[in-house]
Amino acid sequence: MKTKDELPDCPVATTVSLIGSKWKLLILRNLLARPWRFNELRKDLDGISQKVLTDSLRSMEEDGIITRTVYAEVPPRVEYALSELGESMRPIIKSMEEFGIRYKKSIASQ
Repeated sequence: MKTKDELPDCPVATTVSLIGSKWKLLILRNLLARPWRFNELRKDLDGISQKVLTDSLRSMEEDGIITRTVYAEVPPRVEYALSELGESMRPIIKSMEEFGIRYKKSIASQ
């Protein structure tokens, strides 16, 4: 997790630094529905590379937004889910979804 000194002064910039990439937002979108395994995410997020997915998941885990659970099975199973902090972002993602719907409707009616 970042220290207070590593974060921007502006709260909006802080949020953007945590979830501002295209891929992190789409990962969050998926994890709002349920826990996902790595390969499920990679297949669902068309165009994401394995490296970017790995880096994004690690970063989000370090920032306390998601949790990573390893199950002692053969082969090992790993699931990613939202942490309590990640769950608190639900209204942010919902607002983005609602804006996207309104925007698409406004474009379609032109």
